[in-house]
Amino acid sequence: MNIRHITTKSKEFPNLLKEIPQPLQRLWLMGAELNNDEKRLTVVGTRNPTRYGRKITEQLVKEVASAGVTIVSGLAIGTDCLAHKAALDAGGKTIAIMPRGLDIIYPPGNQKLAERILANGGTLISEYPPGTEAFTWNFVARNRIQSGISEAVLIIEAAEKSGTLITANFALEQDRTVMAVPGNIDSLVSIGTNKLIRDGATPVTCAQDILEALEINIKSSKVAEYRPENKAEESIIKLIKSGISNSEEIQVKSKLGAIEYSTALTMLEIKGIITQSAPGLWDIK
Repeated sequence: MNIRHITTKSKEFPNLLKEIPQPLQRLWLMGAELNNDEKRLTVVGTRNPTRYGRKITEQLVKEVASAGVTIVSGLAIGTDCLAHKAALDAGGKTIAIMPRGLDIIYPPGNQKLAERILANGGTLISEYPPGTEAFTWNFVARNRIQSGISEAVLIIEAAEKSGTLITANFALEQDRTVMAVPGNIDSLVSIGTNKLIRDGATPVTCAQDILEALEINIKSSKVAEYRPENKAEESIIKLIKSGISNSEEIQVKSKLGAIEYSTALTMLEIKGIITQSAPGLWDIK
């Protein structure tokens, strides 16, 4: 195992964790180096998600991870696992915050998931040195790291007295954005999330709500997912992203012939990548 120890003096120590009340001074890590420029979203919820909760977790996380957001959770059974897996399935990056030393994965049943996280550029983090057991109070302490390391926290499902709400409370103390998925008023695991929304949490009904809260350019995110099929498409997209919208100017600067330019432009419009904001003016859709 390649477990490394970092302090606040390390360039990869999360800047956000330096800002929280009673900030941490050291961390133990396995996996990829942390990037302070990345956007992070912590996703937590019940250990016994409903079919609705499973569907929403997978749907939202895949879209957000595809937009380049790093997904943070706790590797716990239930919503945590679903969030990590959805991020990985989308080809995204995910971070797991552990409640014990990294020499033993907790819970043991998620060993393969932890290995998959590491194999796909993710990171395991703990505030405890190797050999530390998973004591009850470690789980509460872990929650403050989950919220503190991210710009925002998304609560998928939570009962009225769910431990998940502890993470939301930490997030509020740390001045993080708290978001929650509204649920059926008859569902016991939606009482907590509906109450959070009533008390001011941002309601989430689609991935765009999350991306907007994280101040991520939705247009840029969509284009980032698209892989141009040829040099003509690549050139046109690059020019429009740079702020050039006039069709004639795009053609001149792209140095494309009239037929090649017209074909590429039409195909990008059909694929929903670009749109006309006015006659002869193009923008990212």
